[in-house]
Amino acid sequence: MTPMSSHADATDLSEQISCRQITCEEVMRAYLDRIARLNPAVNAIVSLQPEDELLAQARNADMELSRGDRRGWMHGFPIAIKDLSATAGIRTTYGSPLHATNMPAEDGLMVERIREAGAIIIGKTNTPEFGLGSHTYNPIFGITRNAYDPNLSAGGSSGGAAVALALDMVPIADGSDMMGSLRNPAGWNNVFGFRPSFGRVPSAPSPDVFLHQLSTNGPMAKTARDLARFLDVIAGYAPEAPLSLATEPTSFAGGLDRDVKDLRIGWIGSWGGYYPTEHGVLELTRAGLGALADQGATVEDLTPEFEANRLWDAWLVLRQWAVSQRLQPVLVSDGSIELLKPEARWELEQGLRLTAGDVHRASVTRSDWVRYLQKLFSQFDVLALPTAQIFAFPAELTWPSSINDRPMDTYHRWMEIVVPGSLSSHPVAAVPAGFDGSGRAMGIQLLGRARADRELLQIVSCFERNAPWVRQAPALLAHASL
Repeated sequence: MTPMSSHADATDLSEQISCRQITCEEVMRAYLDRIARLNPAVNAIVSLQPEDELLAQARNADMELSRGDRRGWMHGFPIAIKDLSATAGIRTTYGSPLHATNMPAEDGLMVERIREAGAIIIGKTNTPEFGLGSHTYNPIFGITRNAYDPNLSAGGSSGGAAVALALDMVPIADGSDMMGSLRNPAGWNNVFGFRPSFGRVPSAPSPDVFLHQLSTNGPMAKTARDLARFLDVIAGYAPEAPLSLATEPTSFAGGLDRDVKDLRIGWIGSWGGYYPTEHGVLELTRAGLGALADQGATVEDLTPEFEANRLWDAWLVLRQWAVSQRLQPVLVSDGSIELLKPEARWELEQGLRLTAGDVHRASVTRSDWVRYLQKLFSQFDVLALPTAQIFAFPAELTWPSSINDRPMDTYHRWMEIVVPGSLSSHPVAAVPAGFDGSGRAMGIQLLGRARADRELLQIVSCFERNAPWVRQAPALLAHASL
């Protein structure tokens, strides 16, 4: 047996399995052991499947390899799926009491692709109720805690995924992103997250396949190469998702090494002071761009000539519309609304008051923003902002009510800084910016050109090779080395 070190990347693990340097059963035992040691402290993985069943699946994966049958890049990978995606035979709760016993008969499309690539689904990763709010807690499984400081929030809604990944309880993780749900937890847990172009990773089955275009699934990883390899697995056209993008002819992982000496970065930061930010956030993230500037990239301060409050107003309407239409069908009785957390009830009630005209006007604002972005991308190759306006807050806090004494008027206003990326439909990467003096991690959003996922992954790869802090492992791992 070749020992499997902690904090190894998924591509190396895939090669070890493929070359039979380590068996799938050994991999499964190693990851289950690490989960047993670490998960009680952070509560990232939920609905963990029985050990004997998982080991049996791993042994079957070894038998397939012995016959020369390698199903794909993820053959033998233990992976936990975010608890917003349907998994056949594994409870999918959406973090809600309304779905506490939900057992899907079929996988969602993304999960189906992950299984086809050879992965073994070991359970789920925790998420806030219906994915609402960038802090992972719910009444079924409780709070997920930060990988670098369990006293702090993991972020959300892909909080369980980010923490499980950072603590090497899984080699790779899936997430989803409507309002920074990939980007915020990636930033707070020192891993990479990638919100792909809308349509790059199709979502199915879905009641509506045309109207709601705010949320997308995407990969989370410890390296740019792993991000790209996982995107290869989950991306590609699907007939049941008619707005999905065509399958790429070559791997996203091909040709990641590029020269960035002529790269032009527009640093939006706080949008000229529009976004209130905790002390230290802007300084840390702006300095983090030095990983690219030191390779020849140019960083220029930029305050967009577009009213940021217009984006917020449009966002509220489009999000409330989407969320309310998602929640209304699950209310099976007059009293079931009481089982929703207050923030979910607020989204539902606000959304049901909207008119068709409200939605149209919000969509026009979004369209104006996308048109304006095309002008910006004639001057810049990538735009940059922090992944959050504050550092991770205490895990017991529901949500921060103010930043620098400025009151937050909604439960998600403190995450307003992710809205420009969400409304763009462009690819957005979250890359680690490093740590503040208290050891709290923060990330940088890199907003790329329309549908330029490959180009943005190349930029992420260049960033990674010059950012040593991305390899700073959580202290908890020191107590769980295998």
